[in-house]
Amino acid sequence: MQNQLLLATILLSFPTFGAEKKFDFSEVRENQTPPGFRSIVNGQGAPGDWKVILDEVPPLMPRLTAQASVLTKQSVLAQLAQDSTDEHFPIFIYEDEVFGDFTLTTRFKTVRGSAEQMAGIAFRIQNETNYYVVRASSLGNTFKFYRVVNGLRGVPVGVDIKIPSGAWHEMSVECKDNQIRASLDGKELINLTDKVDPLKSGKIGFWTKSDSVSYFTDTKIVYTPREPPAQGLVRDTLKKYPHLLDLKIYVPADNPKAPRLLACKDEKDLGQPGGKEEEGAIGEGAIFYGKTKGSVSVVMPLRDHNGDSIAAALIKMKSFPGQTEQNALARAQPVIRDMQGQFQTLQDLLQ
Repeated sequence: MQNQLLLATILLSFPTFGAEKKFDFSEVRENQTPPGFRSIVNGQGAPGDWKVILDEVPPLMPRLTAQASVLTKQSVLAQLAQDSTDEHFPIFIYEDEVFGDFTLTTRFKTVRGSAEQMAGIAFRIQNETNYYVVRASSLGNTFKFYRVVNGLRGVPVGVDIKIPSGAWHEMSVECKDNQIRASLDGKELINLTDKVDPLKSGKIGFWTKSDSVSYFTDTKIVYTPREPPAQGLVRDTLKKYPHLLDLKIYVPADNPKAPRLLACKDEKDLGQPGGKEEEGAIGEGAIFYGKTKGSVSVVMPLRDHNGDSIAAALIKMKSFPGQTEQNALARAQPVIRDMQGQFQTLQDLLQ
């Protein structure tokens, strides 16, 4: 539920990418860590200290009059720890989505740091030791991209450019397949193609180095929504079992008493909440049966490789004269076993 406060908007009006997410930190209390993220560190030292604070930020829209305020107080994300270890890279990963092609924009400000004053965006993150990053350095006066492979930095690509500390700047990162572009304050400075085993998708996160205290705000990502593997599983299962009228997969949501629809035949229904049957199948491993004119429905748990119930499948089938609950369950069991043979964990269904 808290994650819904953080991600304010999902729009479907962008023909190039299809969806947009805005990270709105105004709903997070001051000095609290935003939900939906995980703090990690690449290299040595402890993870960063990521909190929401208030800071003066220039408005995004031009001033209508000369008397209008130049700065406004707003909630920003801050990395506040000051660990001066050289090989120390705090990353604040957004956990709820994996992105393929996208364009991300954010405003950032490097505030202080004796060893470094850096701010960046890590993307296509596989884990804390494998990812891409674009970062700005106010002490080094550079704007660069590099890839991290098993914790080791590759050859940096970028330019020397003044990036004053204590001032707000805009950074944008665009990924399309293996092409990466990055801009600083509206000027494209990096344009490259990763031709050697490129990362095609991953998570995104805010990034700093060493003792950098850096702020971020007005972050937005426009992206191509990725189909969860569960949707492909539904599509393939419906083809394999033509007697099925419908198949839906529900997974736990933020509120465990309201599972959400992850995959189904009619994709316009995606995201709809489940009912008590789906809740019972996920939470208790229960099985439910229902019958209407011409069809029967069975709700059964989907189990991971440990046998734990992680999702619920609603299977709707054509009925026939003499249809009973027992033979309906017997018809559904092979479908469930077949589906369970194609994943091991809940994560395998999600991404």
